[in-house]
Amino acid sequence: MLKDIATPKRTKEILEKYGFTFKKSLGQNFLIDTNILNRIVDHAELTEETGVIEIGPGIGALTEQLAKRAKKVVAFEIDQRLLPILQDTLSPYPNVKVIHQDILKADVHEMIASEFPGIRDLMVVANLPYYVTTPILMKLLEDQIPVRGIVVMLQKEVADRIAAKPGTKDYGSLSIAIQYYTEAETVMVVPKTVFNPQPNVDSAVIRLTKRPQPSVQVQNEAFFFTVVRASFAQRRKTLLNNLTNNLSFGKEKKQEIEQTLHSVGLDPKRRGETLSIQEFAILSDALYKVK
Repeated sequence: MLKDIATPKRTKEILEKYGFTFKKSLGQNFLIDTNILNRIVDHAELTEETGVIEIGPGIGALTEQLAKRAKKVVAFEIDQRLLPILQDTLSPYPNVKVIHQDILKADVHEMIASEFPGIRDLMVVANLPYYVTTPILMKLLEDQIPVRGIVVMLQKEVADRIAAKPGTKDYGSLSIAIQYYTEAETVMVVPKTVFNPQPNVDSAVIRLTKRPQPSVQVQNEAFFFTVVRASFAQRRKTLLNNLTNNLSFGKEKKQEIEQTLHSVGLDPKRRGETLSIQEFAILSDALYKVK
């Protein structure tokens, strides 16, 4: 019987065998708890017909658990030093392919066409490097990668922001961007003690289920996100202040912005964090006529 990669002893053996040292710049923290890994995989609801995209497989701890349940796993790894280790640790799993590439530069659509032909059910499952969590999630969503959903471990603080509701301190432009494309929920909190090396922060696993259509329909998507970002530019400031100071036409059209806020029933003194995604959609469509 093969020993799981994700035990403190086996992880230590693998790292020593290859003389591997952690690179802080790559945010490398390897999971050493098989129970936690299995629970992450459970939340992805894989079947034998599911294809999985993994980002940052490390030494293959999560990859191994995914390979046991999915039809095929394709993992993107940026650190060249990990390639021989992965070739070794994942050798028992013929349904795994490791691609040495930065996911942010990869053509994921092309990869899916060549690696997952005929597979209809795709999931992203990963223990994401904390320093690039947001760019990776936004790329997967904005590029309209055809997946059923995304189950990822990330910094708890970022998970809180992603799943936040209007009127809370964690709610911001990231919450809206992710909830525009998906339904977001935090499914588990993970203590720092189950990693080698231990990170300074607690982690959480978040599940994003792709919506068939975005949660709101807007005239111009790019402009909608511009309005959202402008509204949160300085959290303590009012909507009117933030929009005037942060939209390209804000200063010269302050009066029109104020009139627009009134016309859609929004008090100019409200703060961005109190608006629902629906209110932002109405506001951005109205401001689109003003700009």
